[in-house]
Formats: sequence, C-alpha cells, structure tokens
Amino acid sequence: MGDSQPDTGLRLQRPNLVVADLERSLRLYRDILGFRVDFIKDSEEDSYSYPVFEIPSHAPLRFAVLSANDDQPRSLALTEIRGIDLPAPALPRRNALVLNIETIDEVLAALAAEGLHVYPEERLETQDGRIGREIGFVDHDGHLVVMYRIDQAAADPA
Repeated sequence: MGDSQPDTGLRLQRPNLVVADLERSLRLYRDILGFRVDFIKDSEEDSYSYPVFEIPSHAPLRFAVLSANDDQPRSLALTEIRGIDLPAPALPRRNALVLNIETIDEVLAALAAEGLHVYPEERLETQDGRIGREIGFVDHDGHLVVMYRIDQAAADPA
C-alpha cells in the first residue's frame, strides 16, 4: 500500500460526542443504529472532561460508553452535559462519524420518525472500485453521521 510506518503503538480508542440529553442520544445510537451500551456513569467532579472540553465546573456530567459489536468494544462515548445550553456546532462541520450500516433502509425510516435532518443519498464508489450507498444525517445535537453500505464488489480487472 505504501511506505511502511514503524509501529508507534497508535490505537484509536473512541470518539466522544458531547450531548444535551443522554436518553435521547441513546434512542438514536443504541436503539436505531445498533450500538450496545457497555456502561453509563456519572463523572467525577475532577473529571478530565471539564478542562479539555472547556465545560463549566458547575455542570454535572454523565457518560455512556458503547460498543459497535464484539470486535469493536467501547468504540463510542457520549458525554451528557446538564445544566447548560449547548451551542450549535460551528459550520462548516469539522468532524463526522462514518458508520458501515447493513440495515440502512430500516435506519433511514427510523431517522425520519425521529425528525432528524437526512441529506440526499449519494452513490458511493470506493478507491478500490466497490460500489455502494452513502447517506449523511445530523443527530439531535448537531453531530454529522455518514452511513454507508457496500452493495457491489470491485470489478475484476481481467
């Protein structure tokens, strides 16, 4: 694929999304998208989240850690901030969760029922020639999520 890089021990642990209402977010990420909740807990008053997310110290925090599946344990965290209004994320959007979703049509129906903004579907063609679908949506807290599904393997170069 390219030049080999030395093993630096790099490992992506998980993205962490700040949310206003954990139960509402779990309705999306657990019930619709299919993440499994590993645990939910209140944060300690001296949580590292306060300084790095620049959260006012009086705002209580609660977080959930979720797994995409058994091969991707603890792959997403949701941190609920209570007692303050969260501002809308800045535009243009600066990050996105990208999820491979096999049940994309069922998820789209559930997103519509939730009243979430869904972007028009696009044809996806990967760099290696596979064909599929990609659809973005914005969750209740303004986080961009891009779903995709590969429907066709790459053509065999004969």
